[in-house]
Amino acid sequence: MENRSLFQRIVPHPFLTILLAIVWIVLQNQFSWGMAVFGLILGIIIPFATAPWWPLSPQSFRMGKMFSYAVIVLWDIIVANIEVAWIVLTVPNEKLKPAWISIPLTLKQPEAITMLAGTITLTPGTVSADMSSGGHSLLVHILHTDDPDGVRDEIMSRYQARLEEIFA
Repeated sequence: MENRSLFQRIVPHPFLTILLAIVWIVLQNQFSWGMAVFGLILGIIIPFATAPWWPLSPQSFRMGKMFSYAVIVLWDIIVANIEVAWIVLTVPNEKLKPAWISIPLTLKQPEAITMLAGTITLTPGTVSADMSSGGHSLLVHILHTDDPDGVRDEIMSRYQARLEEIFA
């Protein structure tokens, strides 16, 4: 086992511990110190008891780059909502051009691949449907496009390249 302090062994996921304690307090509808302490105890016990089944943390993670990635994704979600609404309102079903594309993965860490798949699915008009058995590509469905290769290239340059920097 790796060298971890007593605190890290007892509280393997401190942010989750705090989040669980806060959620417990909020669910009570009334603050009391007893419920706050009980929430903190639950926040320690649950992550501690489930820690053996958690994957290892990413080796490196650049929070600053993650912030800029989140801003880009939020902007893309807003723009895609407008585009999808326009498509739904103006393009008849028989003129829709849906497509399936395969996104080759250069990402290796499971967390990075999960973030890419989640980003694709969160962006209206695209859905991550499957990952190849070897983890070499994602299968993505696009609601409407004239250029499936262009969408693939944009996903690779706009999202995957940034995730490589975040998880490098």
